[in-house]
Amino acid sequence: MATTLRRRTEILDLPLRLKAAAGNQSEQVRADLRAAILSGRLAPGSRLPSSRALAGQLGFRRNAVLTAYELLQLDGLVEAARGSGTYVAASLPVGRSTMSPKVSFEPPPPPLPFTLGQPWSDPVILRLLAKAVRRRILRADPDDLGYGDPRGSEALRRQIAGHLAASRGINCDPDCVVIVPGTHQGLRMCAEALLRPGDMIWFEEPGYVAARKTFEAARVSIAPAPVDAEGLNLELALAQEPNPKGVYVTPSHQFPTAVTMSMPRRAALIQWARDKGVWIFEDDYDSEFRYSGSPLTALAGIGDRDRVVYVGTFSKTLFPGMRLSYLVLPPAAVTPVLAVRATLDRFPPSFLAGAVSDLIAEGVLVAHTRRIRARAQRARDVVVEALARTAGSALRLVAPTQGLHLTAHLDERMPAGSGARIREQAGVQALLLSETRWAASGPEGFVLGFAGYGEKELIDAAERLGVAVLAVVKTELGTAKSRPLQRLQKGRQRPSDRSR
Repeated sequence: MATTLRRRTEILDLPLRLKAAAGNQSEQVRADLRAAILSGRLAPGSRLPSSRALAGQLGFRRNAVLTAYELLQLDGLVEAARGSGTYVAASLPVGRSTMSPKVSFEPPPPPLPFTLGQPWSDPVILRLLAKAVRRRILRADPDDLGYGDPRGSEALRRQIAGHLAASRGINCDPDCVVIVPGTHQGLRMCAEALLRPGDMIWFEEPGYVAARKTFEAARVSIAPAPVDAEGLNLELALAQEPNPKGVYVTPSHQFPTAVTMSMPRRAALIQWARDKGVWIFEDDYDSEFRYSGSPLTALAGIGDRDRVVYVGTFSKTLFPGMRLSYLVLPPAAVTPVLAVRATLDRFPPSFLAGAVSDLIAEGVLVAHTRRIRARAQRARDVVVEALARTAGSALRLVAPTQGLHLTAHLDERMPAGSGARIREQAGVQALLLSETRWAASGPEGFVLGFAGYGEKELIDAAERLGVAVLAVVKTELGTAKSRPLQRLQKGRQRPSDRSR
């Protein structure tokens, strides 16, 4: 133990709170070091400054510090080793207090099958990314090492602009692209820059709870905007709240229903926002994972972009731990958003962003996305097959043509709380449809993430879920038939099937 303790770094300029009332110099030093050790300010194994260094720091006699260290050793609070130094004892006397109350925050549990937002660990892309980062660091110039552009890496912004023009129909100036460490921070920056506390925005109902909390944290008021088989229903939203200052939408792959906003709805929303001067916050959720057909043009690619803030991320194509997302801002929004950034993180780090720009330029990221898209489609299919086999008609499945989650709907007659009971019995972390609603009630079901897990793991979880569904349905409704599912929906939901 002593060997381990002596590896700790010496504490330089030890902050002491000396009190003359404690006595002479040695007693003052002893009293404060004792308090620092017992309160936890000095951790076991911490190396104390040499007697000469501490005496010089305090302006005390060295013999006074030596005496204080000897008294602390007699107290059992420090240990001395000849030629090595003085350390806080590894085992302190009983009754030692802690520096602060125990923090009650619990870290999130390890993800279980169907948890959303889990990436696949691809060793190929990790190796290529590591090489790209190393090259960037070794070739760093003064601009890379200093305070950077508040918009982020110019190389990455240019690559993003080129990618969006080709894949999403967005012709944007790289000067209007802003790199952020996550979609939530990007939305928070925009909310603070473009809205005022108390302003009302439309928010999809049901919708993405984490984004809603981000706007609420910026003191923005929320008005639910109904979603149906064609996406956000503009007429119903206007009837409920006619004068919003903004609207948050996931038009390409609505969360959680997975519907795609129709082109007439997109055009109508853009025209209305332009006429009323309303900001549209477009979260292009999972747009890279489309399994059939061509994606519709993003809202930001329809007409001019004077009212649409586009939000994209690399969290799904690479991994969330990168903390690498981006905004495409209307020109009028760039300055106010960057003014907010100046109060937060000033500018994003450059090396990782530069490495990702290299992977895009070399075609590596496109090839990687193609591989994991095929893997995601297979994962979707095995979950659907397992649920259909085990739950039969007790679940209505919606297998999406895009994205990394699917929805499984319970019978509308099931009472409140059934979904939570099924989830607990199955031992999965599926999000409930009721947990995505804010204002309205509706039938219960599950939002099942299928990315980031092996096929066997997904099949086992789906079978457990199906068995639990049958058991609870039988208890609540008195019947549960396990037969092949008569209708498996794919893609857009019909109006009669929508989650209200």
